[in-house]
Amino acid sequence: MEKVTAFAEDGARMLMEYLPRLALALLVLWIGFKVANRLAKALGAAMEKAGITKNLIPFLSSLAGISLKVMVVFSAAGLIGVELASFLAVLAAAGFAVGLALQGSLSNFAAGIIILLFRPYKVEDWIEVDDKFGRVEEIQIFNTIMVTPGKKTLIIPNAQVVDNIVTNYSRKGYIRMELNVTMPYSESFPRVEGIILQELNSIPKVLQDPAPEVGIEQYDSHSIILAVRPYVVPDDYWEVTFEAYRRIKAAFHRNGIAVAYSEGVEMGQVGD
Repeated sequence: MEKVTAFAEDGARMLMEYLPRLALALLVLWIGFKVANRLAKALGAAMEKAGITKNLIPFLSSLAGISLKVMVVFSAAGLIGVELASFLAVLAAAGFAVGLALQGSLSNFAAGIIILLFRPYKVEDWIEVDDKFGRVEEIQIFNTIMVTPGKKTLIIPNAQVVDNIVTNYSRKGYIRMELNVTMPYSESFPRVEGIILQELNSIPKVLQDPAPEVGIEQYDSHSIILAVRPYVVPDDYWEVTFEAYRRIKAAFHRNGIAVAYSEGVEMGQVGD
C-alpha cells in the first residue's frame, strides 16, 4: 500500500511539474502551425507576383510550410524538456532508414525539383520521352502525367524523364509535319509540287510562316517518294495530317496523277 501511495505521489508531482510545460508546448504548436500556414500562403502570393511559374509555386510553398512546422515541433519539444540532440539523432537514424527504403522515390523527387526549376517542358506542352508521345497534363513531384492523342494517360517517373532525351514539340510554338506521298517517274515534279502546295495553302491551319515545303526524298523501285512538310501549331497536328492527305488524294484524282502498285515491274519514261 505504501508503494502505491508513493507511486501516486510521484505521478502527481511529475504531472504538476510537466503539465504547464505540456500546455505551453501545445499552445506553441497550435499558434506556430497557424503562423506557418499563413507564411506559406504569403510566400506563394509573393512568388506569383514575382512571376515564378505556377508549376513551381505549390511545391515551394509546401516545402516552406513543412520546414516552418518542423521548426515549431523542435521548439515545442524543447519546452517539454526533450533533449534536441537525442531527438535529432533519432530523426537522423529514421531518415536514413527511410531513405534506403525509398531510393527510387527520392530520385524521382530530386528529378521533379530539377524539372520544376529548369523547365524543359511545361503543362500543355507536347513532348516525347522514351518513345512515349503525349501532352503534359500535370507535373507532379514524383511523376509527369501525359495524355496521348489516343486519350491514354501515361504516368512517367520524373527520374526517367531526366535520364532520357526529351523532345519538346511546343517550345518553338510550331512544328514541321513529316508527310510522304508518291508520284510516278513519268510525271513532272514541278507540276506535282505546285498541286500539293496549292492544297496545303488552302488548309486554314497550315502556317504560312514558315512556308510549306515539298521535295523529292527518295527514288523507290516503283515511284518517287515526296517529302511534304507543312508547319502547324502542335495542337493541330493530327487534324491537319488527315486533312492534308485527304486533299492531296483528291487533287491527284482531279489532275490524273497515277500511283504505282507493287505487282510487277514496268519500265517507263522519267519526267522533268
